Amino acid sequence: MTGGPVHGTWEPRPAARWEDGFLSGNGHHGALVFGDPDDDRVVVTHHTLVRPNGAEHARPPELAARLADVQDRLLAGDLTAAEDFTDGRPLQWVQPFHPGFQTRLRRPPTAAEDRPRYRRAVDFATGEVTTADGDRTSRVFVSRADDVIVQQVTGGRLTLDVSLDHRLPGAPADLRVAHGALSTPEGAALTLHARYPGSDRSYTGVALLAVTGGRTLPAGPGVRVEDAESVLLLTRVRRHTGEPDVTEETRALRALLADGPHGTHLTYRTLLDRHTRLHRTAYERVTLDLAADPAERVLPGSELLRRPGSPALLERLFAAGRYHLLSAGGLLPPRLTGLWTGDWDTAWSGAFTTNANLNLQTASAAAADLPEVTAALADLVHGQLDDWRENARAVFGARGVVAPSHTDGESGLTYHFSREYPLHLWTAGADWLLKPLVDHEETHGGHDPRTAAALAEVARFYEDFLTRTDADGRLVVVPSYSPENRPAGASWGTLDAAMDLSAARHALRAAADHHPDTPEADRWRALAARLPPHRVNADGALAEWARPGLDDTYDHRHLSHLYAVWPLDEITPHDTPHLAAAAHRALRLRGAENDSAHGHLHHALIAARLGDADRAAHALAQVLEGDYFHASLMSAHYPNRHVYNADAAHTLPAVLIETLVQSTPDRLVLLPALPTALPRGRLLGVRTRFGAVLDLAWSPEETHAVLRPTRTRRVELRTSSGTSVLDLVAGEDHVLHTKAW
Repeated sequence: MTGGPVHGTWEPRPAARWEDGFLSGNGHHGALVFGDPDDDRVVVTHHTLVRPNGAEHARPPELAARLADVQDRLLAGDLTAAEDFTDGRPLQWVQPFHPGFQTRLRRPPTAAEDRPRYRRAVDFATGEVTTADGDRTSRVFVSRADDVIVQQVTGGRLTLDVSLDHRLPGAPADLRVAHGALSTPEGAALTLHARYPGSDRSYTGVALLAVTGGRTLPAGPGVRVEDAESVLLLTRVRRHTGEPDVTEETRALRALLADGPHGTHLTYRTLLDRHTRLHRTAYERVTLDLAADPAERVLPGSELLRRPGSPALLERLFAAGRYHLLSAGGLLPPRLTGLWTGDWDTAWSGAFTTNANLNLQTASAAAADLPEVTAALADLVHGQLDDWRENARAVFGARGVVAPSHTDGESGLTYHFSREYPLHLWTAGADWLLKPLVDHEETHGGHDPRTAAALAEVARFYEDFLTRTDADGRLVVVPSYSPENRPAGASWGTLDAAMDLSAARHALRAAADHHPDTPEADRWRALAARLPPHRVNADGALAEWARPGLDDTYDHRHLSHLYAVWPLDEITPHDTPHLAAAAHRALRLRGAENDSAHGHLHHALIAARLGDADRAAHALAQVLEGDYFHASLMSAHYPNRHVYNADAAHTLPAVLIETLVQSTPDRLVLLPALPTALPRGRLLGVRTRFGAVLDLAWSPEETHAVLRPTRTRRVELRTSSGTSVLDLVAGEDHVLHTKAW
């Protein structure tokens, strides 16, 4: 355990708060494990569990007929004109994500002094959460192979009351709940059916109880198990309309259990092995070793969190971040809370927020070799394109697609907006959501025709939308919106936000690249060339709005205006040093506003791209020192662990990778922003966008790298020693070795 980074975490005490519960997931089902020895609770979640709130019937505003008028007014200097570009509706939140229920296995209370060997842990390599208390052990994982939550309790002569309990914080008082318990040859089947208030939609949980030894007795609303050697629980939840087919759900779980050789029952170990073969392969692709103190590596997570400068903490948070990201991405990419919550009152509806949060959380997917996460993002995008087309038609009267700023995973329609947050004006979202899909193609090779088709639709939107010009003949993005900021002395809806300009340029050029040698490609490239350049303001900073007269508002958590730096490569210190210097100035002037975790880590990503190691390290330290992480190593949105939120947990691996390795389709930059506090280490298995896997080791004495290319390619290598050219040949390892850089 002391020979390298620890791929898991542990605690010597039960979780007093659900936020501290250890997590497991397969991208569909999630399990939040409390691990209380006398009341073993597992909160069951699923990506589809969103509560109807009227948003399921919401539509985008029909504003296209008024677009020309608001454009005329904005171009004429009326900086409040966009406030009228609305249908006057109140703010409508998307359907909020919520927990389903908790499985509860209760036993007679045990005095605290009688449990000196208590320990709960999660193994990132297997996804298994284990709680040991004396001779009793509880194990939980969420199977990738069988899409089921598996829990086993062993030890002594077990007497347990087992039930499915919907009574979680914030659960609606008028949630209509029905329980069921049925004896089966294995033990029992428990059901919980919950109908949402005022809706025809429901969700149903089914748990199959397989008992070895002892007996099972009715004990409404659940069952009592007495004198058992072990208890195995298989649990699923499903959201649906109409009445549930509980018999079929139970039959499916019984068939799964009976899937052993010659009709025998599968054991917990067999179920775990089937899952682990899939999970471990994905988790172990990339590892980070920061040569941490072995004595710190073995500490409980809560103790390690009190040492924010420890390399062992960064190692564990990197491992935990990849683990949680992998576990949350499957049916859909991670939500604001990943795949987990213990409370029905999820902040910001537990939505997919696409103007920063989702994009930051999935930032490491390509480099950290988690194509599962990219595939989940792709499914979200391609599953909502019809809704995106409706947004473009209704709001802008255009062909093509416009992505929403918020989605619950069901609807991609734009209806969440208000005067202060005119999110319906934002046109950059489709490009930001498609950028990781383009990165995936560059990283792994090949082209997904769905990505090419979606990019073409974004380009067609811009063909229809970008029709207004200024006195110099440059195109004007009008109306334009920079999430979630506004110019000093002006309203939120304006002209030529830097993010909108960069997104339009990138989308048009990417679409042309995916449709070469076509008349459309020529038109798209020509359109991109007519967009105005970025503006440098009087402070020497890259302006958030390229339109002269729109002055910057610096104290804000979002850094949308630096989209050209990260995630794009439009502005780099290597190719555009003047603009990079202006972007760097803009970053230095940016405040932290309300200390949102995503703001600090977004800052760190941009600083790393600009080669500012000290600033990247400082921004990361704001999170490490600000008490953003729960004992579960899931994070919070604000300091002092306020508001459960996955932004920091999922984004941190991307920050560390960006400080160590950066790549484009034709460039590799090694140690571009290495923090001084990390003088040595190894990053193994990281992916580059020119199609090579990289193993990197560094120390004050030397740096060693091995590239394993899958494509023959010439790339530029940049290090602190200078620039050189690498000629890579597919299938041939390329070794780089140098003295200290």
